[in-house]
Amino acid sequence: MLNDHTIAIIGAGNIGRALIGGLLSGHDLDATQIRATRRTPGPLGEQFPAIRAGADNVAAVADATIVVLAVKPQNAPAVLAEIRDHVAPAALLVSVLAGVTTDSLQRALGQELAIVRAMPNTPMIVDEGVTAIAGGRFATSDHLALARRIFEAVGTVEEVSEPLMDAVTGLSGSGPAYVYMFVEALTDAGVKQGIPRPVAFRLAARTVFGAARLVLESGKHPAILRDEVTTPGGTAIAAVAELESHGLRTMLINAVATATARSRELSELQE
Repeated sequence: MLNDHTIAIIGAGNIGRALIGGLLSGHDLDATQIRATRRTPGPLGEQFPAIRAGADNVAAVADATIVVLAVKPQNAPAVLAEIRDHVAPAALLVSVLAGVTTDSLQRALGQELAIVRAMPNTPMIVDEGVTAIAGGRFATSDHLALARRIFEAVGTVEEVSEPLMDAVTGLSGSGPAYVYMFVEALTDAGVKQGIPRPVAFRLAARTVFGAARLVLESGKHPAILRDEVTTPGGTAIAAVAELESHGLRTMLINAVATATARSRELSELQE
């Protein structure tokens, strides 16, 4: 589906570079069909020498059929003002800007563009990302299919309604930060019990990875899998009781709610 398109990735930081790598490794399109910009394009050109890398956003979007906006949200107003008269009317705009609505982008660009809002997360760097997408007023099912294809190059994709995107930001968008803290804490716990730090780190990280994979591949509810580990009077149930007594479940629920609220605040700042 992407073979007939030219993609401009504006702001090729971690997310942009991950997308380029995924698209190239999946052979969805030739490197000559990718244009990418960043303030210092040198490293980008060194990593992907076959693509057209530069710092000129206007040149990148000219005649591009898909424009991926991946700049930092605070830089978005200046970039949108720069490219608004140069994005082709028939182009698809894919935005990964946290907290920026499709209506805000519509007004900033001054035309009835097809816009798909996306919220990926950083595991896409290793092709294990999960991305939620939502279509704007003028985005069709074909536009959503194109956006899905782009992000499937670096993981899995879920389609949601746009009002849920703030909650997605709080859950999966910010979620890796919670998991990294959990891995760090497990590692420290192992070190406290005498396990060498490198070994404790590998045990902690692999435990989280394996447990997540088992949830996905078994299809079992996490509570059932937990029960299969917690034998009566055993070590796991003692640890689970300790976690519950300190409100682990409530802390995570509140963390997602706080991140969701912050995403909504960012949306309001763009209005």
